[in-house]
Amino acid sequence: MRRWLLALTFFGCYARGASAHELRPAFLELRQTSPETYDVLFKVPGGGENVRLALYAELPEDCVKLGETRTTFVENAFTDRWSVRRPGGLAGGTIRIAGLAQTATDVLVRLESLDGRSQIIRLTPDAPSFVVAPSPSRWRVAATYARLGIDHILRGVDHLLFVFGLMLIVPNRWMLLKTITAFTAAHSITLGAATLGYVSAPVAPVEAAIALSILFLGPEIVRHQRGESSLTIRNPWIVAFAFGLMHGLGFASGMNTVGIPRGEIPVALLCFNLGVEAGQLGFVALILLMARAFRAIPVRWPRVVELVPAYTVGSMGAFWAIQRTAMLLGRLR
Repeated sequence: MRRWLLALTFFGCYARGASAHELRPAFLELRQTSPETYDVLFKVPGGGENVRLALYAELPEDCVKLGETRTTFVENAFTDRWSVRRPGGLAGGTIRIAGLAQTATDVLVRLESLDGRSQIIRLTPDAPSFVVAPSPSRWRVAATYARLGIDHILRGVDHLLFVFGLMLIVPNRWMLLKTITAFTAAHSITLGAATLGYVSAPVAPVEAAIALSILFLGPEIVRHQRGESSLTIRNPWIVAFAFGLMHGLGFASGMNTVGIPRGEIPVALLCFNLGVEAGQLGFVALILLMARAFRAIPVRWPRVVELVPAYTVGSMGAFWAIQRTAMLLGRLR
């Protein structure tokens, strides 16, 4: 168990720069209605009750706004709708998201032309603007959703901590492969079902349940260290599959916030899920390499060090569970 201490130290440093909450990107859609006019939809996640993230869409300067902006607030997201006209269309114009550089979220931009073709652009705090291309690439659309999936898992510290907790329990590489595969299969099922609209769950209870899944692993890791047995220790893949169903709903929150058009769901779902798996497998590989390197360090650690990983996982799970449950109860008042 001591070999995991270095990996845990790295995880703690990494977690300082990431968020335990779900990545909920904003979404900007421009649907062409005539050669020179567009209907605009800008969906921005809320930062709390009636609190909007300070993100604003800036279209090319020569765009003319048609009518007033209509704003609605549904499921902790603000949606603005308006129409614009630009001579010659948007091709060659620059679209920018003001305020994005001061946030930790992303913005997906979707442009749909009159002939039904669409292009997806992902804007980040480091790249808050882009020039509209005259002809979109299918590969660019796929790559955008894949990168979103990678970012989603790497910023989801709670998901990664759950995977790390499983790694502390699994006794060998074969069982680890089986366990990670079960977790992958489970969250892929609920991610697909939620994105297609077959199941749904509010974000706040899902986040609280994910925290409870991490808290659950803390005592199981201690039992494993003591040589005791339980269903989790004997068959960790069963627990990974069961909790993976809940984690899949958490992954789906990022997709559902964006509001992916029905015609793009198959590509978006596949590429997003592949991105999630790539990020997850990369994390597992990195932790295994660090644990292997730690074994080569000729240091005799106190026995109490063996308890650090288990109590860290359990304590972080307890903190998030209390925090998210309190937030959930506050919203129900």
